[in-house]
Amino acid sequence: MLRLIHYPFCPFSRSIRLALAECGQVVELEEERPWAWRHEFLQLNPAGTLPVLIERGGFVLAGAYAISEYLGDTQTASASAGEGARLFPGTNVDRAEVRRLVDWFHNKFDQEAGRYLLEEKLYQRVTNLGRNTPDTDLIRAGRANLRYHLSYVEHLVGARAWLAGDAPSFADFAAGGHLSVLDYLGEVPWPEFPKAKAWYVRLKARPSFRSLLADRLPGLPPPKVYAELDF
Repeated sequence: MLRLIHYPFCPFSRSIRLALAECGQVVELEEERPWAWRHEFLQLNPAGTLPVLIERGGFVLAGAYAISEYLGDTQTASASAGEGARLFPGTNVDRAEVRRLVDWFHNKFDQEAGRYLLEEKLYQRVTNLGRNTPDTDLIRAGRANLRYHLSYVEHLVGARAWLAGDAPSFADFAAGGHLSVLDYLGEVPWPEFPKAKAWYVRLKARPSFRSLLADRLPGLPPPKVYAELDF
């Protein structure tokens, strides 16, 4: 069985959990705290980042990019049966657009919005970042930048069925991984972005999303609408 080393509220890990489910892969989840920097984990991935996928036979794939590309290259089961999405569908041009948007969310969105809110509102509760209280300036910046990114999602799905085109792809799952964490924290102003909300409602309704909606952090419950499919 495949083994995925992840943290439930790591957006990169969540994107790969969605991808694995869309590929019809049964996977054993092993939790790793990304701030712990355990020696045993660093032996698997010296970069110290999540997620890490351990294939049958012990082959190790580290990082969301490597794992998603590997799954895209080897995907046969669920999507070919009409049950899941192709991670990188379409022509070479179509796939390039998927990769562009994956890079947008895994880099630009993470650095400008997600990381601020995740670290200040969640990681502060479970680890020592050197401060006793969250930095309100960083939270304010994250919220402002989040609205910029949501306006871009609004633009994309105003012209397309899904983020990268007519079919769901890993671009949607990368975006969903990041936005679902912020949604758990109650930070996504969905009413201000109705087209983005409609896209997210469709994404949440996919069977691959069920395990994410079941995640809970002790002492920090999500808003009621987090697990509601039509909110």
